[in-house]
Amino acid sequence: MIERENPLDKEIFKIIAEVAKTEQRRTFVIGGFVRDYFLQRPSNDVDIVIEGNGIDIAQKVAKATGSKKIAVFKNFGTAMLHYKDIDIEFVGARKESYYSNSRKPFVESGTLEDDQNRRDFTINALAFSLNEEDFGMLIDPFGGIQDLHDKIIRTPLDPDTTFSDDPLRMMRAIRFATQLQFKIDDNVFESIRNNRQRLKIVSMERISYELNKILRSPKPSTGFKLLDKAEILNMILPQLSDLKGVETVDGKHHKDNFLHTLEVVDNVSKTSNNFWLRWAALLHDIAKYATKRYDAEHGWTFHGHEYIGGKMIPSVFSKLRLPLNEKMRYVQKLVSLHLRPIALSLDEVTDSAVRRLLFDAGDDIDDLMLLCEADITSKNEQTQKRHLANFQLVRTKLKEIEEKDQIRNFQPPISGELIMETYGLHPCREVGIIKNAIKDAILDGIIRNDYNEAYVFMQKKAEKLNLTAKKK
Repeated sequence: MIERENPLDKEIFKIIAEVAKTEQRRTFVIGGFVRDYFLQRPSNDVDIVIEGNGIDIAQKVAKATGSKKIAVFKNFGTAMLHYKDIDIEFVGARKESYYSNSRKPFVESGTLEDDQNRRDFTINALAFSLNEEDFGMLIDPFGGIQDLHDKIIRTPLDPDTTFSDDPLRMMRAIRFATQLQFKIDDNVFESIRNNRQRLKIVSMERISYELNKILRSPKPSTGFKLLDKAEILNMILPQLSDLKGVETVDGKHHKDNFLHTLEVVDNVSKTSNNFWLRWAALLHDIAKYATKRYDAEHGWTFHGHEYIGGKMIPSVFSKLRLPLNEKMRYVQKLVSLHLRPIALSLDEVTDSAVRRLLFDAGDDIDDLMLLCEADITSKNEQTQKRHLANFQLVRTKLKEIEEKDQIRNFQPPISGELIMETYGLHPCREVGIIKNAIKDAILDGIIRNDYNEAYVFMQKKAEKLNLTAKKK
């Protein structure tokens, strides 16, 4: 790591330092901003710790800058200030003690040393002084700089104390290791495994927040492997943990669907920043454990895992407190459809099959194709090339059909209302039969996506159902 320009050159630090000097308060920049400076990562979030009341310093800084963008949280003893492009949080230095059944600490005023002791990891306990006598001096009581150089996650105090006090720190350790591609110290990791049951006192919202950050990382598989090794994954996402392992019968075995899934997630992460597509990749084979069967003739099968997997998504999202809205439905759709392009790529690509895929996938067809291409994890280079070439044929056919027939998100040109009006019907089975027949005829290429052709088709179908049009 090569140090950049002075991190405290920004005007806001000089203003804070001047206010602190006037108020005779010892003041420091601490945490992520300091860490990210040495990692050469951009950071516009600044934590300021003050020995004494942090809120009044924040208010005086806001007045000095003329900023009206300040929020005060008296219950937490913090204040947030936005100045130019920087978000700054002010808090009084504190020491904490915890009860066994809660993450919420009993807080007392403290010194910088007390505040650094309560930090989760050594790399987050680094501080810069904003005091006149030693402005800009790095304060590193736990060897955080060396840990940054060594790329290792350690706790300032005994890890059992750190994780028992606040169990969410176990998820944070794995998240930081994933984001930064650091190693977790062996003793720290062992403590995570030993204290994992303490996560039961943590809300699922907080756990999912960290899980989402792991999934947003450049290589999410790192975090999920660590969660599995720490025996945490089976506590929060057992459906994924169940995919682990390989079974062999009569000399025939299947691949490790857990490792395959993580490879698919990494593949998607290389090609797309779409966060919910990453969730679809993580869950695309989630039903393989439930559908795994051995057949003497065909070997291992997972029939219907895409359909059953889609049905499982709402309960998974509900447990993890993920949104039960269009984002969940998007993931559910991709999981349910993820075999369709693969089947197309292996068979002759017919116009009818492509139309149906376009109709069912709608605007998500491009993401579905990315997922399917990421699903190719064969280590055989020729196999990979063959599958990718087949998917390219599917993509070409999709484009041709879309341009010709405009099937994506299409609505059949004959509505149920028109059918009822034409034949004097109320909502009934026959209306649904005619509507579906028109839709299928268009998708199968029997008629074009055209009102006049669809109207004639409706008349023929109605005649077979012994329906007579009303006289006008």
